[in-house]
Amino acid sequence: MGGHHAASGAAAWVAIASTGPYTLGWYPLDATGILIGGMATAGTALVLDWDHRHSTVAQSLPPLSNIIAVGIENASGGHRQGTHSLLGGAFFVVLAMMAGQIQLHTDWGILSVGAGLLCMFLINIAAKALKLFPKSGWITNWLFALTMAGLVTWFAPDQWTWLPVSMLTGVVVHIVGDMITTGGVPLLWPIVVKPPKFLRKLPLVKDVWKANGAFSIPLLGRAGSRREWLVLIPVSAYAMVGMCMAAWALGNVHFPAALAFGSRFMSTLLGTG
Repeated sequence: MGGHHAASGAAAWVAIASTGPYTLGWYPLDATGILIGGMATAGTALVLDWDHRHSTVAQSLPPLSNIIAVGIENASGGHRQGTHSLLGGAFFVVLAMMAGQIQLHTDWGILSVGAGLLCMFLINIAAKALKLFPKSGWITNWLFALTMAGLVTWFAPDQWTWLPVSMLTGVVVHIVGDMITTGGVPLLWPIVVKPPKFLRKLPLVKDVWKANGAFSIPLLGRAGSRREWLVLIPVSAYAMVGMCMAAWALGNVHFPAALAFGSRFMSTLLGTG
């Protein structure tokens, strides 16, 4: 499900970019990088579904996102085809590498113009999947997207590599997420390797190696199943806690007085102060 892909992407970024308890710290960043990267990776975990003209992703920034969706759909052969393969994933990572390197060095610091433009779509895609916008209308979507583009351009980490790392993380999360449902993914596209007919009726083989050549390890059953929800509830909570901690750390740096007042106010309300 779209919202679950987004939550998984954000959770994966928190694990990779944070250095606190219960994290991996493979690509350590400060609180700003965790926040921006978390929002971006929630979006990169959805870009592979930009292969369907009627998908949530396609409706994120109409009409531009619709036009892009039609182009990707035609180039990839339809939904869960080319974009859900190793080749398709590599395409998006290369795109992020190119965008990440478009930076302007100014007297006020480095402006990440390419990252801002790409994240205009990525963060908006995530917000749309998480149902933060109304189903109809596009003005709110564009206002939000342009605001996020400006914030990313100004505050993104100076090292451009964070964007391809975010894209790689989201792509892997999405492919793995779809692979552990019954639909599977065509990892080797455009090469289609179908199982021999005599193997297609074997219980284990037919579930893992689909007749259409897709690969699946259906641990979660069908998309949107109860098992998927049971797994994604703690994953979403992990992402939320990590993002909130990063936001709190930023607040302590830039707005310490306001946070101190808020803490005292809450303590008074709860009777613990």
